[in-house]
Amino acid sequence: MLVRRSFKFLLRPTVHQQVALTACLDDHRALYNAALEHRRTAYAKAGVSVRYGEQSADLKHIRAEDADGQGRWSFSCQQATLRRLDRAFAAFFARVKAGRTPGYPRFKGKGGFDTVTWPKDGDGCRWDSQPEHPSATFVRLQGIGHVRVHRHRAVRGTVKTISVKREGSRWYVILACDDVPAEVLSATGARVGIDLGVASLVTTSDGDHLDNPLHLSASADRLAAAQRDLARTKRGSKRRRKAVARVAALHGKVRRRRLDGAHKAALRLVRDYDVIAHEDLRITNMTRSACGTVAAPGCNVAAKSGLNRNILDAGWGCSCESSRTRLKAPVES
Repeated sequence: MLVRRSFKFLLRPTVHQQVALTACLDDHRALYNAALEHRRTAYAKAGVSVRYGEQSADLKHIRAEDADGQGRWSFSCQQATLRRLDRAFAAFFARVKAGRTPGYPRFKGKGGFDTVTWPKDGDGCRWDSQPEHPSATFVRLQGIGHVRVHRHRAVRGTVKTISVKREGSRWYVILACDDVPAEVLSATGARVGIDLGVASLVTTSDGDHLDNPLHLSASADRLAAAQRDLARTKRGSKRRRKAVARVAALHGKVRRRRLDGAHKAALRLVRDYDVIAHEDLRITNMTRSACGTVAAPGCNVAAKSGLNRNILDAGWGCSCESSRTRLKAPVES
């Protein structure tokens, strides 16, 4: 069986390449915001709905007028950014039609646009661009150059799309590959129900418990110290930017550890059981801010906020999603 799979690797850009990558993100964010403003203005003043095809046709003129800015990046990469906006509007109209909270597409701030996608390997980008260097792997990106990749495992299948993502001070490349052989695990014939909790991350119907490592609580002292340092800095200063980076790095480490633990716990369950049943939890509703009751406003708010923090620290959402990442051989009846 062949499936579609993504591979994520850490990039090792030079200082000049980091500057170019940041400029690439900024220009694509500006393109996204300009396209959103174009749609809003056209509808507000003329009642006209602007589509992706019209905005894609305008790219040629935009690139010609701004050769040193938008013109230095891949044309197909910029089309992917416009498609991203088009998908945001399609999702908005789908929510309106379904009667849910619409959530109109918003402008992207400097920290809200961290991914750029090249929709086809070989069109403005090239994976493993220097095969003459077998000891190292590079990805070539138009306008940026050959960026070194820390490839910690083999890439299987055919590379279709290449994305670059910024997480804090780190840069990653994400490869979406087709025709990847599926890792089918052998059937065990066992079934289990699991209960997610805070004291124990998972409790199975067989009576087994998986410990909850509480990564955020383990880093609470360092985070508190870093946030106190941040609170003492002056807005707009270089010292404040460094303090923000330290806080972001600590939160990023907690997030990576939590996700790694969720994948390992899910893999353990998937290897041992063929059928896994879990609760359909509404985590967003369960972790809403507490305001007490009508009779006693503010009652038990501190306790509820602590419970909310522990629920989010446990990572119930990523634990449930991770359990669906592997395939099992069919169980014989």
